Amino acid sequence: MLTFPLTSTRLLAACFLAIAVTACGGGDKTEKTEEASISATGTLAAVQEMAKQAEEAQKNGPVETIDFRKLKDLLPIEAAKLPRKSASGEKNGAAGMTFSTATARYENADNSQNIDLTVVDAGGTAMLMGMAAWSMIEVDKEDDNGYERTTRMGDNKAYEKYNKTDKSGETAVLVKNRFIVTAKGNGIDPDALKSAIEALDLAKLSDLK
Repeated sequence: MLTFPLTSTRLLAACFLAIAVTACGGGDKTEKTEEASISATGTLAAVQEMAKQAEEAQKNGPVETIDFRKLKDLLPIEAAKLPRKSASGEKNGAAGMTFSTATARYENADNSQNIDLTVVDAGGTAMLMGMAAWSMIEVDKEDDNGYERTTRMGDNKAYEKYNKTDKSGETAVLVKNRFIVTAKGNGIDPDALKSAIEALDLAKLSDLK
């Protein structure tokens, strides 16, 4: 299993600290120092969380991922009032780690509105940290074009990104610290993405074995 030794984590944290300081070049020296401090603090927290989860995964050992057919069976016939047009699933693995994936496509008659709904079982491995890195940090950004933020859906960590200009975006949720459900869409509003995820029945997903 892929692991992150503590010494490597400390080195990585130091590198991120240096990058954070470099990235804040230019402008007032005091402002630059404050920005670097904020960036470095957030990055260091993320690295520490990654190390914690990696060590936990190493202790627990590999977890057999759910058969993708079971994940595929959870994909709803309709999501956000859009009919399902296709569904597929697969299981992949490398370096002793495996993950199962099921995906469905939802769209209206002329495809002006569409959503791709995906559920992934990462088996609680270190691979999860790459797939849902947003679950270990706090993000809250907004401008005239849209927003990006980390939030929660019920008891689950979630991530939202939306572009108001072209009405596109994605919403993702981490369930039971192993399942990642993602809805990506075009020509839709943010509530449609949340609705698509809720249509999958997260409670039933949590109970899968």
